[in-house]
Amino acid sequence: MPFPDEMAVPWSVVAHRAAWTREFEELAAVLRGALGDVALAIDHIGSTSVPGLAAKDVIDVQVRVASLAADGARLTGRMTGIGFRLRPEPWNRQEVSRGHTCSKLVFAPPVGGRPGNVHVREQGAPNTRYALLFRDHLRADPAARDAWGAFKLRLSEDVRDFFAYGQIKAPATDVLMGAAERWADAVGWAPDAAG
Repeated sequence: MPFPDEMAVPWSVVAHRAAWTREFEELAAVLRGALGDVALAIDHIGSTSVPGLAAKDVIDVQVRVASLAADGARLTGRMTGIGFRLRPEPWNRQEVSRGHTCSKLVFAPPVGGRPGNVHVREQGAPNTRYALLFRDHLRADPAARDAWGAFKLRLSEDVRDFFAYGQIKAPATDVLMGAAERWADAVGWAPDAAG
């Protein structure tokens, strides 16, 4: 279940906003300052990271770490020290990415802060690669980006329940990511090491 302050927030998919890149950079600077060498890379991920793509006005950030087992407690202390909250939902410890069960942590911003999520994943893990592939494929393919954006806009107009929206979008995301994998193979794409 979401935090109580998030349940009442209306949501919608909106046209791309140029400010999202600057807002990510501001958040990334705060995270770099707090996390230091625990963060191997800090990536802007999700739909707000793709210029021209419609998205929910929520900045998604991926922090790559060497090991959640080794770095998780230290990272959690640093995140809560700057006001971020470890999300309590049952999905916030593991996720399945292309058939692999992967560890993760997700933090919500401080109460009243800019809407966003900080996803902490291990460098080189399948779920880390998935987030970067989603972003890079849609940045490289304007037709796929525009079709994905139109789909999300139309879906958000008809499906106002946030959880239903996600359930309907999930199988379409699988189709999109199948195309992204074919693109990655065709162009020799690999996630960068530095972010």
